[in-house]
Amino acid sequence: MSLLGTRWTVHGDGRSVRPGEVVAPQERLAWPLTIGVGLQHVVAMFGATFLVPILTHMPPATTLFFSGVGTLLFLVLTRGRVPSYLGSSFAFIAPILASQQQFGVAGALGGVVVAGVVLAAVGGIVQAFGAHWINIVMPPVVTGAIVALIGLNLAPAAKANVDAAPVTALVTLLAIILVSVLFRGILGRLSILVGVVIGYGVAVARGEVDFSKVDAAAWIGLPHFQTPEFHVGVLGLFVPVVLVLAAENIGHVKSVAAMTGQDLDDMAGRALMADGAATVLAGVGGGSGTTTYAENIGVMAATKVYSTAAYWIAGGTALALSFSPKFGELIATVPAGVLGGAATMLYGMIGVLGVKIWVQNRVSFSNQINLTTAAVALVVGIADYTWNLGELSFAGIALGSAAALLVFHGMTAVARWRGTLAEPATEPAAVEEGPSH
Repeated sequence: MSLLGTRWTVHGDGRSVRPGEVVAPQERLAWPLTIGVGLQHVVAMFGATFLVPILTHMPPATTLFFSGVGTLLFLVLTRGRVPSYLGSSFAFIAPILASQQQFGVAGALGGVVVAGVVLAAVGGIVQAFGAHWINIVMPPVVTGAIVALIGLNLAPAAKANVDAAPVTALVTLLAIILVSVLFRGILGRLSILVGVVIGYGVAVARGEVDFSKVDAAAWIGLPHFQTPEFHVGVLGLFVPVVLVLAAENIGHVKSVAAMTGQDLDDMAGRALMADGAATVLAGVGGGSGTTTYAENIGVMAATKVYSTAAYWIAGGTALALSFSPKFGELIATVPAGVLGGAATMLYGMIGVLGVKIWVQNRVSFSNQINLTTAAVALVVGIADYTWNLGELSFAGIALGSAAALLVFHGMTAVARWRGTLAEPATEPAAVEEGPSH
C-alpha cells in the first residue's frame, strides 16, 4: 500500500497544526478533519473545472468524472508525494473550440488524447534526463508569450457570450471583482465561483435559464461517454498546449516543494506522466484535458494541510457527484451572459499570467531577441492568423507558439554566429526577494 502513497502517519494530535508547521503529504489529521479539507478542495476546483466543459459545450458530468479519476491516478503515480487536484485545463479551451468547428466533438477529443500522449512522453524524458532542458527549449520569454497568447486568443469568444446578455455578464464580472477584494481566505480565492453563482441568480430572475433538461434528468446514472476520432488537422492546435501543461506541472511541483520543505525534483517527470495519462483517459472517454490547479494550492496555503489523504477524499467526491445526471444538467444550464462575465476575467487572467512569467523571471525587453519574440508571437496569436497546408490547418495558437520558438532560437543562433549577442536576456534583481505566493 505504501507504493500507492496511501499510508499516512497522524500529524501531532491529529486535531491541530501548530504555528510554523505544516501537515506533510505523507501525514494526515484525524479523518473528520481530513474529510473537511478534502471537501474544501472540491469547492476550490469546482468553478474553474466546470467552466471549461460549459464553454466548450461538453458534458460537465463527464469532465467531472475524469477529473476525479485523473486526480486519483496522479496520486498513485506520484506515490502520494505530490498533493494535487487535476481539474480542467483552460489551455484546452481554444483548441477544442477551433477543432469542433471542423471535426466535431469527437475530433476535439482526439486532439486531447494526442496532447496527453505527448505530455506523458515529455514526462518520461524529464524523468530520465531532468527538467533543465525544458528551460533551454522554452526560456521564460517563450513560455510567457505562449501562455499570454492562449488567453488573449480567446477574447472574441468572451465577447460573443457577453453580447448575448450584457446585463447579466456585467453583474457577473462585477461580482467576481468585488468578491476578490471584499473577502480574505478561501472565499476571496473562490471569487470566480461566487461571481458565477451571483450571476446565475440574476440570470434566473431575468428568465435566461432553461430548467427543462434538469427536470427530465435522473438523479443517478452514468456520465455521457464519447469516443474520440483522430485527424491530422488537429495536431497544430493541440501540441502547443503541451508546453503550457509542462510549465504548469513543473511549477506546481516546485511550489509544493517550497511550501513543504521537501525535495520533490525526482517527482517532476512522474507528475508530467501522470497528468499526461489523465488527459489521455479524459480524451478517450469524452472529458476535457487536465492540469494541476492553483486554486487548490491556495487551499493548502490557507490550511497548512498538504496531506494527499485530503486529495483522495476530493477525487472520490468528484467521482460520486459525476454519477448524478441531474447535477450535470444543472451545471449545464449556466447561460451565456454568466459565461461571458466569467470568461472576460478568466481569459484575461490567462493572458496576464504570461506577463507574470516575464516579470517573475525578469525578462529584459531591451534585448531585441526577447522583444521580437514576444511581439511577433502575440500578434499572430491574438489576431488568430491561419495557415492551411493541405489537410493541416494551423491557427493562431499553433502559429503563435511556433513563432515564439522559431524567432527566439533563430535570432539567438544568428546573433551568436555574428557575435552580436551582447544584451542580457534577463535583468539582475535590484534586491533579494523571497519566493512569490
